[in-house]
Amino acid sequence: MNFFITLVLLPLLLSGCLSTPPIEVRNICNLMDEEVSWYRSIKASEKKYSAPAHVQLAIMYQESNFASDAKPPRKKLFGVMPWLRPTTAYGFAQVTDETWEWYQLKTGNKDAERDDFEDAADFIGWYINQSFERSGIAKYDTYHQYLAYHEGHGGFNKKSYNKKPWLKKVARKVDGNAQRYNRQLEQCSSELNSNSIWSWL
Repeated sequence: MNFFITLVLLPLLLSGCLSTPPIEVRNICNLMDEEVSWYRSIKASEKKYSAPAHVQLAIMYQESNFASDAKPPRKKLFGVMPWLRPTTAYGFAQVTDETWEWYQLKTGNKDAERDDFEDAADFIGWYINQSFERSGIAKYDTYHQYLAYHEGHGGFNKKSYNKKPWLKKVARKVDGNAQRYNRQLEQCSSELNSNSIWSWL
């Protein structure tokens, strides 16, 4: 019996040891300067969906801290042992299996992967556009865009977030990060655009 329990729990314990470390970001310019392909992907998504780069980046940072294989924390078995995860959310954008399949179906991007930054950026830009079309949320309105991102359009339209003060607090944090990223990007966009051009050569 002990052997069986060990056999079940060992993969769960080890799975947390091989994950991508989260990235702490104070100045988004520094990260985008280091990850030129990320900046190029965000700008491509911005152009495609008219979804502001700083809004996309703030949502992604909140969801995964830019860790490619991020997942929600596991529940605890008997209050101590790591157990199952609450949802199937995964990747840079923390997208569930069902929502990712919806995105793939609607965009035709069947080969998209949640741990690929370019695909995750395209998803977030697409979802921001969906929130504009389905819930009437301005694409630069980070606060409400994040609430719709978290609750889904059905939940947002029913104002389910009003029963979740903690979520509103998180949305305000995301909005604050977006405003900071916007100010920072305004100062370094010329340099980043130059880096992006040279990365193609």
